[in-house]
Amino acid sequence: MTLDDLKTQLLGDWHSLAPELRPSSLKNPDGSLKPFHLRREFRCLAGDCFELAITNFADPLGRVPLARMLIRGHMAWRGDHPIAPGAQKVDFVADQAYEVTPLLQGFADVLNQVAAAGYARWAVGGTQSVFGKTFAPFGLVEGRHFMEHDLVHLRHGLLFWGARHIDGRGFDSEENRPTNLQIPLAPARH
Repeated sequence: MTLDDLKTQLLGDWHSLAPELRPSSLKNPDGSLKPFHLRREFRCLAGDCFELAITNFADPLGRVPLARMLIRGHMAWRGDHPIAPGAQKVDFVADQAYEVTPLLQGFADVLNQVAAAGYARWAVGGTQSVFGKTFAPFGLVEGRHFMEHDLVHLRHGLLFWGARHIDGRGFDSEENRPTNLQIPLAPARH
């Protein structure tokens, strides 16, 4: 498959098959990594644009939503990735939007303690833009776009990205680009 074929097949809406588990960079009191439960909704648009909505959950079954993040931006294609034939290195750059919506009072309360400066009071269901601003809970720095050095692979009609590192490291550099495949996204059916 050529890169142009991949880009064409990628166009459209994709979603998590079920709630997903990932390691976070946060640790429990015993030093183990805290689990991170989420669902992803990804839309690939023409012109190498994307939208990604992530809903985080307090439980592994995805019944207690904590927060929803929406990022919009561009994909920069960086060449073949050795993980599988046809896999491509891609950088996701949130250079258009980054929004956060608390969905549980406890999470809104935490944001009001750790991310109050420069924001209105955080409230359940209240969406605020963190685009271009410092937002400590997600490691965002004022004036810098969030970016991940990731990968994309299409196989059997499913969309694979890179699996999170088991030590919780993000994809914040070329050296931290993933080397394994994550649980896939399925095409959305309308």
